[in-house]
Amino acid sequence: MSNLAPGYRFYPTEEELIGFYLRNKLEKRRDDLDRVIPVYDIYSLDPWQLPSISGELCTGDVEQWFFFSPRQEREAHGGRPNRITPSGYWKATGSPCYVFATNNKIVGLKKTMVFYEGRAPLGKKTKWKLNEYRALEEATSSGANPQLRNEFSLCRVYIKSGCVRSFDRRPLIATSEAITNRREISNIYLCNVAGGNSSSASSSHEKLVKEEREGSYEGSSSGDHFHLSFEETINDGKMMNDLDNLLESLDWD
Repeated sequence: MSNLAPGYRFYPTEEELIGFYLRNKLEKRRDDLDRVIPVYDIYSLDPWQLPSISGELCTGDVEQWFFFSPRQEREAHGGRPNRITPSGYWKATGSPCYVFATNNKIVGLKKTMVFYEGRAPLGKKTKWKLNEYRALEEATSSGANPQLRNEFSLCRVYIKSGCVRSFDRRPLIATSEAITNRREISNIYLCNVAGGNSSSASSSHEKLVKEEREGSYEGSSSGDHFHLSFEETINDGKMMNDLDNLLESLDWD
């Protein structure tokens, strides 16, 4: 694994990060994951110290690094996570958004953060960014409310490059098709729930549009494609409402 060809890069999609790496870590199904994505409390170090302790597939990478971050003890007791490092702090930006699988199901949530040097509220914004991924509990029944797995999160640490494509390696045509399909899903969903909870519909629509805007630019490598049928979209209405409620209840700031 360590004898990689020159130019080799590790570019997992967001679906792979949650569906394979994080899911297998949570279920303890593989023993070799730590060689690829190590377990580390990333908030105990400054971001520029993290590349040197990244996994084998990210050794020498100058763009992105991955870590499994264990749940903090204070967070396990209902407190807010500590994101203060020796030289600064991570600050959440925007709202948590959904991560979709290629079968159009929501598999997890993503939160984006920016690193500030110094101490709040006078910190200086840097180009260091972080995507924190959390997996959803696999539903045991169709009527079960979605729950988050909190034992570990998977974190992508990277430097804002200014490139609109960044580490997204999807073909441009695939990205364009995904955006178009997501717009269609968003519009259909909004129309079908407008007669019920219109505020929730608007919230869902705004989140999908926001994720579309962010997902096709920096920090996205999801590779998602969206081809929900009209009936599937209607049947997923309760799931989307439950997920909206879950998003609103999260304390990730």
